[in-house]
Amino acid sequence: MIPLLSVVVPIYNVEPYLAECLKSLAAQTLGDIEVILVDDGSVDGSRRVAEDFAAMDDRFLLLGQRNLGPGPARNQGIRQARGTYLAFADGDDVVPPEAYELLVGSLGETGSDLACGAVRRLVDGALEESILHEKVFRRPELCTHVTDKQVLVRDRTVWNKVYRRDFWERAGLAFPAGIYEDVPVAMQAHVLATSVDMVGEVVYHWRKREEGADSITQRRSELPNLRERLAAIRSVRAFLDERAPELLDGFDALVLEKDTVFLFQALERCEGDPGPLLELAHDWMNTLGPHVPAAAPSLRRLELHLLRRGLLPELRAVREFRRGREDVARVVPRGFRTVNWYGDYPFFRDRRLRIPDEVFDARDELKVVARVEKCEWTGAEFLLRAHVAVHRVDRRVTRVDLWLSDGRRRVPLEVRRRGRHGVTAVIDPGRLAGPGPWRLQVRAELRGLVLKGWCRDGEANTAWRFSVPGWSRSGMDMPQ
Repeated sequence: MIPLLSVVVPIYNVEPYLAECLKSLAAQTLGDIEVILVDDGSVDGSRRVAEDFAAMDDRFLLLGQRNLGPGPARNQGIRQARGTYLAFADGDDVVPPEAYELLVGSLGETGSDLACGAVRRLVDGALEESILHEKVFRRPELCTHVTDKQVLVRDRTVWNKVYRRDFWERAGLAFPAGIYEDVPVAMQAHVLATSVDMVGEVVYHWRKREEGADSITQRRSELPNLRERLAAIRSVRAFLDERAPELLDGFDALVLEKDTVFLFQALERCEGDPGPLLELAHDWMNTLGPHVPAAAPSLRRLELHLLRRGLLPELRAVREFRRGREDVARVVPRGFRTVNWYGDYPFFRDRRLRIPDEVFDARDELKVVARVEKCEWTGAEFLLRAHVAVHRVDRRVTRVDLWLSDGRRRVPLEVRRRGRHGVTAVIDPGRLAGPGPWRLQVRAELRGLVLKGWCRDGEANTAWRFSVPGWSRSGMDMPQ
C-alpha cells in the first residue's frame, strides 16, 4: 500500500541523538508514513540504532551508502520514496508529534505545492527561538508565494516543510553535494512552487550540537566550510538572478546578517597567515550586490569597512564591542546647523583611520519606543500615563504628540511631560466618535529627528488598544 508521506532521514555519526529523532517520527499523529533511513557510512553505532527501529516498525526502511554527504544520502532516499508527499528530517533533530499531520492537512485543503512551519532550537534539552527563522512565521498565511511574502527568503531549510512529490519531480529538485546542500534546494522550491502554505505552529526542533568532530556547527568557521558556504550562496544568487531577481536584495541582506558572522568568527580566531581568509572575504563581498553593504546596519557596515581594508586588530575590537554592547550601543547626534545621528562605536572619527562618517550613520535605525503604563477612569475622564523614548538614544525627547485612531478618524490628545521619558494625557469619551477599539499613535521630535510609531501595552508587550465601555456620545454611561 502506498503511504501518504515519505520522510527521508540521512544519518551520519549521530548515535547519541538518533533514537530520540526516530522515536519522534514513530510517534507522529499522522500514522500513514514511511521513514527512509539512509546511513551515510557512519562509523559509530548509528547504523545499529537504525537497524533496531527498522526491525521494530515496518514503516522504517534502512538503506546504506559510502560516505558521500547529506545531499547524496537524501537523493538516494527520495529515489526509494513512495509517498504522495515528501519530507526530510536530520538524525540529530526532533519532530513534534502533530507536525506532519498539520503540514499534510494544509496541503490537502489548499492544493499548494509545499507547506512550511516555525522552528525552535533544541539547546541542552530546552527549546529556544531559532534566530534563522525568527522573523518568518509570525503570521500564518495560506496559498502565498515568496515573491509576495518576501520574508520567506529567510526560510532556507528543507526540514521544516512537506512537499508534494509530483511538484518535487516536476521542478527537477535534487540535492547537490556539500555541507550546505539544503539552502539552494529550499530557495528553488520556494520560487518554483505555484503556492506555499505558511502554518503558524512549530513543526521542527533543530538541535544545537556544539560538540563532536562531525558537527557542522563546530566546523562552520573553518576555511573549507566557508568556501562551501560561499559556493551555496553563489548558487542561490545565480538562480534568483535568473528566476526571481526581485528577491536578490533580501537574500543578500540575509547573507550579511547571518552568514557573514562565520567569516568574522574565523578572522577573529585566525592565529596564522590571514591571507587566504582575507582573499575569501573579498570574494564573499564581491559576490553580493554592490549597494548591499551600504544598506546594512551601521555596526555591520563598520565591520565590512574594516574587513575590506584588512584592518584585523580593529575588526576584532569592534567584534568584541558588539558582543558586550550590541543591544545598548548608543546613537549620538553630531553637527550644529545640520544634525545627523551616528553609532557611538569604536574608531568613530578616529583621525588615524579616517573612516568616513557615513559608515557610522545610524539615523535610519532609530525608532520611537512608546508604551502605555496605566489608563484609569477618574470619574469624568480617562487618565493615560505612558513612556516615550528613542531606542538607543540617551536623551529626552524634545516634543511628544499623541492621538487616538480607529483606522478612519484621529483624535489628538493634550500631552503633558512627566519626568525624563514620562507623559500624561486625558481621554475625554465625549470627544470620541465611537467605542473603538482605538490605537494610540505617537510622534516624537529630537534634534532633527521626527519619528512615529504605535504605543504598546507596557504589561502585555503587545499593541495597546483602547475601547470605551458603555460608550455614548453624551458620556452618560461611563463606568462609575
